Amino acid sequence: MAATSRMERELIQKAVKAVTTATTSIEKLRAQCLSRGASGIKGLGRTFKIMDDDGNRSIDLKEFSKGLKDFGVMMEKPEMTELFNDLDRDNSGSLDFDEFLIALRPPMRQCRKNLINQAFRKLDKTGDNNITVEDLKGVYNVKKHPKYLNGEWTEEQCLRTFLDTFDSPDNKDGTVSWDEFLNYYSGVSASVDSDAYFDLMMKNAWKL
Repeated sequence: MAATSRMERELIQKAVKAVTTATTSIEKLRAQCLSRGASGIKGLGRTFKIMDDDGNRSIDLKEFSKGLKDFGVMMEKPEMTELFNDLDRDNSGSLDFDEFLIALRPPMRQCRKNLINQAFRKLDKTGDNNITVEDLKGVYNVKKHPKYLNGEWTEEQCLRTFLDTFDSPDNKDGTVSWDEFLNYYSGVSASVDSDAYFDLMMKNAWKL
């Protein structure tokens, strides 16, 4: 279940307002990501992943600044440097990918994380920490999809389009990792104030 268009609009409106009221660099960056919708943080994560040529899952200040610019983040150079230094807790001169994304995700209660984890585990039938079209077969029913009903799309196309919702717009590879799923839902969570509503939404969507 992806964010509804109404939730997406509310999230974007909240985030646009938060950009102007943010008191720290990380809050400002988070708001700029969420102003692109629930996929914003996940998209930035993908941008850095593509830049990580040697696969060591860390980036230096130059790569960090380039990644933010490539993603279209509006931030002055001194602000980027300040943000990098704030996040580089061990003063190593490099940022760990995972730590950066954890800091960037909007704060979320454990009860919400547990629901997101339950949904992911239900979809990840092979247990390899990645969701693919094959995993979705038998879990996500396309039989009522309008394009499936009129014969325009096959089951495979419906499932792939559904999966693309959670993928980065610029790099849709047909595979959604646990981190991408959590990054996506941290964006959705930011648009839902009530824990009870988030609980109901997730349980209804994924039949948990």
